[in-house]
Amino acid sequence: MKTMKIYKLVILNFMVISFLVSCKQEKKDTKTQIQISKKIEIEKRWSQEKANQWGKNLPWLRGANFNPSTSINQLEFWQEETFDSETIERELGWAEDIGLNAMRVYLHHVAWEVDKSGFKNRIKTYLSIANKHNISTIFVFFDDCWNSKYLPGKQPDPKPGVHNSGWIQDPGDLLFTTDNLLPVLKEYITDILVTFKNDKRIILWDLYNEPGNSGRQNKSLPLLKNVFKWARSVNPDQPLTVGVWNTELEELNKFQLANSDIITYHNYNDEKDHEKAIDSLKMYNRPMVCTEYMARRNNSLFSNIMPLLKQNNIGAINWGLVAGKSNTKYAWDEPISDGSDPELWFHEILRRDGTPYKQEEVNLIKELTKEQ
Repeated sequence: MKTMKIYKLVILNFMVISFLVSCKQEKKDTKTQIQISKKIEIEKRWSQEKANQWGKNLPWLRGANFNPSTSINQLEFWQEETFDSETIERELGWAEDIGLNAMRVYLHHVAWEVDKSGFKNRIKTYLSIANKHNISTIFVFFDDCWNSKYLPGKQPDPKPGVHNSGWIQDPGDLLFTTDNLLPVLKEYITDILVTFKNDKRIILWDLYNEPGNSGRQNKSLPLLKNVFKWARSVNPDQPLTVGVWNTELEELNKFQLANSDIITYHNYNDEKDHEKAIDSLKMYNRPMVCTEYMARRNNSLFSNIMPLLKQNNIGAINWGLVAGKSNTKYAWDEPISDGSDPELWFHEILRRDGTPYKQEEVNLIKELTKEQ
């Protein structure tokens, strides 16, 4: 009998211990599940409610794609030797004077790779200048447009009369010719986003300009997917976006629209075509920003597009502020070999001395923004 009692006690103790271990394991599993759920939540795009609340907290955005007139491309903009804070100060002052409150600004991973600390400090300097002039910033990371090859250091001089003769892609051909580039790009995106993820002077991260351009099409899809993944892992306070720009790139467009917190797009056509684009994107029920428009030759003008965008409460970011080394006053496919002034400017609002290309355009911009 005594042996039987001892046996029963051993069995009972074993059952109690097993139950306690099981409870501890359940708690551990529950904790793990909670952690996984939080991770999944962080990596999702914003809800419509969160996105629309972001939009309600902002004034009507209007501005330009900004490259200082003294910079031919992103490297000349951001490298230490050519970072021109004096010109940035002057030209953003002009932007403020005519009623603009936002600039879309391109970065470049090579400027970061050469001088990581200095690059971030120059971003801080830029943001301080912009904030002084009541201008918020949309930063752009990658870009598939124009020249696919580039080097750090001195940048080429402009080719007379050629639109964006020195503008460079990021990462361009390096993506296909360098085996170890993806870890570098991941570190770059992560470093910049971690550094500036809570900076209220930045209102939007535009992760990739016109993916699929320059004939790349779906070759850009893997990098597009990666940059969203890298950015979501940081989970910045600001929304993430990649703008749609070509209706024929169906797979890219589908991914961009499904993953962007805020809907952004480009349109360089007249008001009828532009309105069709707006109507097609309203279905997503998210704030919208047109991050590129205004090509005078194409009848995309301040007079017919900017009022349309204001009426629909869509951010209006035209291409170009001050005519300069980027040569974007010349049309994409109409070079003027002697570099003389085109009869009709393609982009840009102001001449290099700050006077308007067309005074009536500036008058309209001031009228549309005076109470905003």
